[in-house]
Amino acid sequence: MIQSTLSPCSLIPRVLCSVMMFLSGAAVLHAAPSASVVLPALTQPASAEHHVGKVIWADLVTPDVAEAKRFYGALFGWTFREVPGDSNYSLALLNGEPLAGLFQKSQPAGQAQQPAWLTFLAVRDADTAQAAAVRLGGKVLAKSHNYPQRGRQAILADPDGAMFAVLAAQGGDPPDYLPEPGEWIWSSLFVKDPKGETEFYKGLCDYDVYDLASEGESGAQHYILSGDNYARAALNALPADSKRRRAHWLNFVRVTDVADTVQKAVGMGAHLLVEPRIDRHGGRLAVLADPSGAPFGVMEWSDTDSKQEPQ
Repeated sequence: MIQSTLSPCSLIPRVLCSVMMFLSGAAVLHAAPSASVVLPALTQPASAEHHVGKVIWADLVTPDVAEAKRFYGALFGWTFREVPGDSNYSLALLNGEPLAGLFQKSQPAGQAQQPAWLTFLAVRDADTAQAAAVRLGGKVLAKSHNYPQRGRQAILADPDGAMFAVLAAQGGDPPDYLPEPGEWIWSSLFVKDPKGETEFYKGLCDYDVYDLASEGESGAQHYILSGDNYARAALNALPADSKRRRAHWLNFVRVTDVADTVQKAVGMGAHLLVEPRIDRHGGRLAVLADPSGAPFGVMEWSDTDSKQEPQ
């Protein structure tokens, strides 16, 4: 995700019950491209920038890449390109710049598995981050592997089971800037133990952690994970009745009009999980599931708004 400027916006748990219900009954699909796949660098030309903890990429793991291309291409104007080395993996681009991957993974007969977007966090060393995740109570789902041009990555799970990936980008991390419509702009994490999870991610990425619970509804647990003076992600509690609901990351795409985007998405087979509503900054957001069932968010953001970390 080439976004990460900043946003302390939040989705309070009670409005996300439908998202949690949608994720409750199935294991989430996860996979990595084959060792021979050639992935482009995140930054061209290469830079010396490193923003540990920034969301710098996302991969969609889905049983139907062709349908995903049709849907996201029409909704956000993304185009797509095949990559050498793995016929199951494609790149999504906006204005010619890569911003996501699409990975096709079939669902075994009789098994309930949930298509999902996999969130990638920037790290300086993927092997060190992998070892730290285990030491802090997480798990390794796919061991660290090097992709020429791209860098070294690993797929992990935090102590509550939310899956994510770490990537040490070979050519440096993308700079911080306000994303254009159609680009990723924000990420939120929903877990059963927010306080414990702040310790995990702080230990993994050296985040500054801001407790914003007092600004929301009574009893809500809401944190901002920040680095380099920018808010990188929100960390929220699952609803109280979350015994069967899965911890997960949720990524948002910037759009110019949430209501229009939702209407268009639903018309193409998406499911509306959280209706358009005002967030704490006065813009609108909504949460959808694409036709295969992978959840994602859409969010309006004014060019004049600042996303500097809370003071």
